[in-house]
Amino acid sequence: MYLAPHALRRIVSAATVALLATAVGCAPQPEEKSAAKPAGTAGATCAKGKLATQTSGKLTIATDEPAYEPWFKDDKPANGEGFESAVAYAVAKQLGYDKANVVWQSVPFNKAFAPGEKTFDFDVNQVSISAERKKAVDFSSGYYDVRQAVIALKNSKASKATGIADLKGLKLGAQVGTTSLNYIDDVVKPTHEPAAYAKNDQAKSALQNGQVDAIVVDLPTAFYITAAEVTDAKIVGQFENQGGTPEQFGLVLDKGSALTSCVTTAVDALRKDGTLASLEKQWLSDAVDAPVLK
Repeated sequence: MYLAPHALRRIVSAATVALLATAVGCAPQPEEKSAAKPAGTAGATCAKGKLATQTSGKLTIATDEPAYEPWFKDDKPANGEGFESAVAYAVAKQLGYDKANVVWQSVPFNKAFAPGEKTFDFDVNQVSISAERKKAVDFSSGYYDVRQAVIALKNSKASKATGIADLKGLKLGAQVGTTSLNYIDDVVKPTHEPAAYAKNDQAKSALQNGQVDAIVVDLPTAFYITAAEVTDAKIVGQFENQGGTPEQFGLVLDKGSALTSCVTTAVDALRKDGTLASLEKQWLSDAVDAPVLK
């Protein structure tokens, strides 16, 4: 069949367009980024002893250095003594890792919950769970309900405080990055700028040297300090929980860690079977009640 030149050109043009469309359709397309998985569920599998840990077959647990009592004993997290060391090993056992397969790592307090990839499986270091910190890291469920307390030298004006109003004119101090310091800023709202220290040891020295009138620490730490370290100091009182909910310490994990749900399940099991209560009684039994500052 004869085709006029102009008709032939139309057919060729149409075929060319079709071929180009097919080529474009078959060409590799840029991959879309997969939606981020919810924190703690990314490929989560809790097979005992076979978790997706930093080192296969090992569980890497971090804490600060020095490791303070009564949370640890003799500055040796690996000895299993002290409340948090005991809790860490109990969680490890729930996850299927015996003591020989637990590796301890030193990580500064503030770095544990700072943004960025972690080198540990979980951190245990009196880190309070908060909405702000959850933006950067995951937390397990709480393993200890805690309150903050004020310590002052026995013969000082600060030691006679009976309420928050009595603390406002004092020079107060606490470790930087802690909820202890938050309580000074947000609850006491003192007239003097609070002193922030890198370590609790520095805060204790400042108290002894008269550089601050009082320091704020968690209640069990306050009992240990006044009983064994700064024996001429006393616990002035403790603060009420803010917002009607208890402040809790939680184990810290990398943001979106596949281990979060497994570790939370382990903590919940230890609470349910009475292990956490038993360890608290064993290691924090000296932390009896203290006056509430209102």
